[in-house]
Amino acid sequence: MKNNGSKVKTEKGKEECIFCQIVAGKLAATKVFEDERFVVINDIHPKAPVHVLIIPKKHVPTVNELEATDEAMVGRIFTLAAKLAGDLKIAQGYQLHVNVGQRAGQVVFHLHVHLTGGWSKPQEFRGGGVF
Repeated sequence: MKNNGSKVKTEKGKEECIFCQIVAGKLAATKVFEDERFVVINDIHPKAPVHVLIIPKKHVPTVNELEATDEAMVGRIFTLAAKLAGDLKIAQGYQLHVNVGQRAGQVVFHLHVHLTGGWSKPQEFRGGGVF
């Protein structure tokens, strides 16, 4: 399989989302958590001492494609983030980031949330950064 940024070319020539491939177990990733609705993996280009990606198993390209039926999934992202922050020992201070669209730095077009933390001192807002 050839990696083309956010897509993988399969044997049949069909391009599929990298995160969908990870969810299906066809691509390896370091999983931090998994249940029936989500997989959480370490970011391969961490921007903080702790940097994981919370990925819904349901493929939704961006926040703009969310529907009313996805509200429970979106709510679960936040409760899962709080649980993970505790498990990862960063609950005293962490950030959640969502990039929406290419102009905002979204590379993989499958909804995901960056959970970052683990700093030894308070962080200042650095607007314009891409996660």
